[in-house]
Amino acid sequence: MDNPIRLHWLDPKDPAQPFPPAGRALRDPNGLLAIGGDLSSARLLRAYREGIFPWFNPDEPILWWSPDPRTILPTQGMHVSRSLRRAVRRADYAVSFNTAPDAVLEACAAPRAPGQGTWLGLQMRKAYRALFDEGAMKTVEIWREGRLIGGVYGVAIGRMFFGESMFSSADDGSKIALYWLCYFMNACEMPMLDCQVGSPHLQRLGAVDIPRSQFIESVWRLTSLPAPNWKVPEAAPSTLHHYPARSC
Repeated sequence: MDNPIRLHWLDPKDPAQPFPPAGRALRDPNGLLAIGGDLSSARLLRAYREGIFPWFNPDEPILWWSPDPRTILPTQGMHVSRSLRRAVRRADYAVSFNTAPDAVLEACAAPRAPGQGTWLGLQMRKAYRALFDEGAMKTVEIWREGRLIGGVYGVAIGRMFFGESMFSSADDGSKIALYWLCYFMNACEMPMLDCQVGSPHLQRLGAVDIPRSQFIESVWRLTSLPAPNWKVPEAAPSTLHHYPARSC
């Protein structure tokens, strides 16, 4: 008889309860580590510092994950296609940081296709909005004629950024937001953007898989560094690989 799946249960009344070591995560499904608990800011920030993140459907209990390998985007290695470079250089949009968290969360929660659901339910949106109020959630917004056409959000701790979701309601909206995020991070010596789980789309943008142990070691180091001053970059570079350094 096969061994039953055993998950670590987290007490929702004890936000200080430690997570089990990430190495105990299941191989199938890849990375499932714990169940239960709550989405308090204290628990969320501790999870991210340990290479763990929540991911569950609105009708499910809270599930905590730490997959192996882990997908990351080196901020100096984003693949910028010719079409994206042209889109970035066009003067028909505006970029902002941390000005419309509710709109970005709502757009990211919208179903990708008719009839599809969303993993970013109200409980999750409230939790990340609380992180924003505490300065830990960051957003990048792309605007055209006063309309939000793309964006990305995630959790920033020290010199580490944990990407959560992005959206686009116009051509290249999310890619432009990701471009500016990588540009800012690269300039501020933030070398690694966590993408959690890989996809062909992320691979085309330059994302790579690394062992979980390497990821967690990097997270420990980067989250212990002083945080940069999150502000909009001053001018679009022609490439992510060569541009004047600026103070963060």
